[in-house]
Amino acid sequence: MTHNQEITPKFHPELTPPLEELEAQERRLVFSQFTYEDAWALGSLLVELARERQAPVAIDIHRAGQQLFHAALPGSTPDNDAWIARKRRVVERYGSASYLVGARFRAKGTTFEDASRLDPDTYAAHGGSFPINVMGVGVIGTVTVSGLPQLADHRFVVEALEEFLHKG
Repeated sequence: MTHNQEITPKFHPELTPPLEELEAQERRLVFSQFTYEDAWALGSLLVELARERQAPVAIDIHRAGQQLFHAALPGSTPDNDAWIARKRRVVERYGSASYLVGARFRAKGTTFEDASRLDPDTYAAHGGSFPINVMGVGVIGTVTVSGLPQLADHRFVVEALEEFLHKG
């Protein structure tokens, strides 16, 4: 069993999901509102899931430029915080998940780094940051995870959002 399978048993290594699947996730994972309490509850859910899997991740939730939640679990490093910031900036600029943005560039036969003309020290279209989209309002923030391979980071956030949004 590989290290990633141990910490993320629900995830299996595979190719990039189709753009349609990634875009459907964004259409499906929309909030009716997003409060400080929601940020705490979603962040706490992510921490709980990460602890269960012993995932060495950092978790961040931002809304309107304010950090509402941050946690660093054992095995995470300051580099994870730098990755969070770079992935979050992609979502803020493009209004889509960082993984989806990267996948769109790859689908065009190029890479984000080569084609976006944005500083790779400031922006990273790697998986793990997802838009907080409020119905009737639009993207108001981000939820970001860093510490796993990029597709696993993306899926981890999506799984938590699905669980959070379908509780209520």
